[in-house]
Order: sequence, then C-alpha cells, then structure tokens
Amino acid sequence: MKGTTMKCTPLRSAALASAALTLTLAGCAQTEAGGAADASGEFPSQGIELLVGYDAGGPTDTGSRLIAEELEKKLDTSVTVTNKPSANSQVAYTELAQADPDGYTMSAVTFPSAIVTVLDEARGASYDRDSFAPVALQVIDPTAVAVAPDSELESPEDLIAYAQENPGELQATTTGVGSNEHFALARLQEAADVEIAPVHFADGSTKATTAFLGGNVDILLTNVSDLQPLIDAGDVKVIGVMEAERSPFLPDVPTFTETGYDVEISSSRGFAFPAGTPDEIVDQVSEAIGEIMEDPAFEEKMTQVGLAPSYMDADEYATYWDETESLFSDLLPLVQEEQS
Repeated sequence: MKGTTMKCTPLRSAALASAALTLTLAGCAQTEAGGAADASGEFPSQGIELLVGYDAGGPTDTGSRLIAEELEKKLDTSVTVTNKPSANSQVAYTELAQADPDGYTMSAVTFPSAIVTVLDEARGASYDRDSFAPVALQVIDPTAVAVAPDSELESPEDLIAYAQENPGELQATTTGVGSNEHFALARLQEAADVEIAPVHFADGSTKATTAFLGGNVDILLTNVSDLQPLIDAGDVKVIGVMEAERSPFLPDVPTFTETGYDVEISSSRGFAFPAGTPDEIVDQVSEAIGEIMEDPAFEEKMTQVGLAPSYMDADEYATYWDETESLFSDLLPLVQEEQS
C-alpha cells in the first residue's frame, strides 16, 4: 500500500499558524506572569542561610541559633546556620560580601571582628563597611576584668593603683592581637595611664581561660557572657566591668565608668545582609527580629545562656556600627604601637 501524502492547503496552513501563535502567546504570558510574581512576590520564597564565623557552641553561635529557630516561624521558611570558623570571621564576612543581595544569605556580625578585619590593612580584607547592609543588633556583651579568688585586687581602683605602682608587672589575657580584649586593654591603659602586659591567645577564649586558671596570667579579660560558669565554680573574682552601667548579670560588680575611668568596651553581635539587598527585605527581617526579641519567653532563653538582649533596628544598628568603627579606629594606633 502506497503512503498517503497530506497536502497543506492555504486554509489548513492558516489554522496551524494561528494555533502555533496562540500557544506561543500563552507561553509568553505564563513566563511574564511568573517573572512578575518572582519580582514582586512574597519574601521569602526559599530557605535562608545564616553564616556564623565561629565554632558551634560559643556565644555568637548560640545567639544566632536562638534567632534562627524563631525566624523560621516568623518568616515561614527554613533558616540554616552554617559555621565558618576561620580568621576571626573574615571568611564568613568575605562570603557574605560576595553573596547575591537577594535576602537569602545573612551573617552574624560581631564587633570588633567585622571592624578590625577592615581597619587592619595587613589582613587584606576584600570588603569594607559599605559591603554590608545592617539588619539588627541582638547583643551587647561588655568586657569584664576577673582575677583569682584569692587576689588582693577587689575593684577597678585597686587594679589601677597596683598597675601604677608596678608598671608592666601584671599580665592580662586577650584572644589575639586586635581582639576585643586587646582593644579593651589598650583603652584601659590609655585612660588610667598604666602599663599592663597583654598575653595573646590567638586560638580563642578557651586557651586564655585555661592559662588564667593555671595561674599563668594574672588577669582574665573576657565577655560577661563567658564568666558565669567560672563564677559558679568559684574560679574567679570579677572586679570590674567596662560599661557605663552595671551588668544585670553582675549587679554587684562596679563599672570602670562609675569609678572615674572612661573605659567602655564591649563586643556585640548582630546580623547583616550583603549591600544592595532591597530595603523592604532588610526591614522585614529587622522587624521580625525585633518582634522575636520583645517576647518575654525569648528574652528568658537569652538570659539563661548569659546573653543580654540589646535590640536595635536596621537604622539604629547602622549608626551604632559607624560609631563603633570610629572608636576602634581611634584605638588602633595604640594596638599597633605595641606590636612595633
């Protein structure tokens, strides 16, 4: 049987062309509709990654995971914490600065690390302050001064008087050159005109604390949030806090400010997106964090792990960031002079 050839008449050709055009237009309409939905659709439409530049289990990681858990409920999406513990968070900040500014990559930001890694040109940071869009501040954690339980030092006045009479004899821990404790010590020495020798432990607070507990260093400089286990164990005596007001965790410990020395140095922890992230996304996440932190149950969770809630919205946090950068920029020559 011979094959049959179907001739395409002008009428049939027109019908086929019309059908093809209809399908093409329909497809275009769907694509445009989908694109418009993506551009103006609800945020978030996928999971968010939260970078943390420190090991799991530390104060920054703990606070970030508390926020992530509640953000998942507020934003109705997953928030995955990814630890990037290297180079004083510089690896995490670099990844954040290079991420798409679409709201799906956020990072924990700690001061002074986010500032010092920029100010110290030797670190070769590929980002600066303008690389980030501040979202919210979560914690301000003052630096505290602790000594051995049997130390004769009882107050900031005692510490300063001893250091003035015995210049360079006392030693104090830091968690590395350019760390928060290093800047705190430089500020104390400048304000009180004393000399206290820093002992740097670049691997972090654990080794610094171990050296102090072993009697190898006279003074432990650390965040208030790190002290409670040591206080409970009777291993330390806290003699001063570097903040304007007394810490709610250490209400009986005087501040350096109240004893006449303008020494206010804290580490802080907040969150940021890459620069260029739409304002509406920044504000949405900032407001969500604010609502979370207003919840008494969440505040209780934070205080139980030694974190003092200190919320600032995106605009307030941006101002605080700039002011803190100015402070550490002024102190940097003191830190660098010690190394020269």
